[in-house]
Amino acid sequence: MPPDAPTLSLRPARREDVAAIVRLLADDHLGGGREQVTDPPLPAYFEAFEKVAADPRNLLSVAQDAAGAVVGTLQMTFIPGLSNQGAELALIEAVRVDSSLRGQGVGQVMIRWAMDEARRRGCANIELLAHNSRVDAQRFYERLGFVKSHAGMRRPL
Repeated sequence: MPPDAPTLSLRPARREDVAAIVRLLADDHLGGGREQVTDPPLPAYFEAFEKVAADPRNLLSVAQDAAGAVVGTLQMTFIPGLSNQGAELALIEAVRVDSSLRGQGVGQVMIRWAMDEARRRGCANIELLAHNSRVDAQRFYERLGFVKSHAGMRRPL
């Protein structure tokens, strides 16, 4: 960890965090084109939050700074399967760090926390998705020990 990394705590997201999470999701070149930051957030965001929060196989988390402000978010999905001798897989998605704090260790704290949480839940592997255009993010994940092992594909429905 960088010696000047901010003091953070991570916890499951709460309904009152939805506006901050949407702001984080919209704070980059991809999210800016697909998310809508409104006050209050659109009902669809609250409906999605309720579904995620009610599903024990999903964990939407936020990182808070020492003052209690939400400065990061990520979502983990825990996937049971027969492969790898029935081991469960943790999938990390939607990792975002407040743009004013990028490069200061926030993401590292968040991903290490996610790996610890996956281990605690008995997962044998952890995977994540990073858009091809997020080259800096891919280098960041590689520094944390992730390797490019699969080619992901997506198709709108």
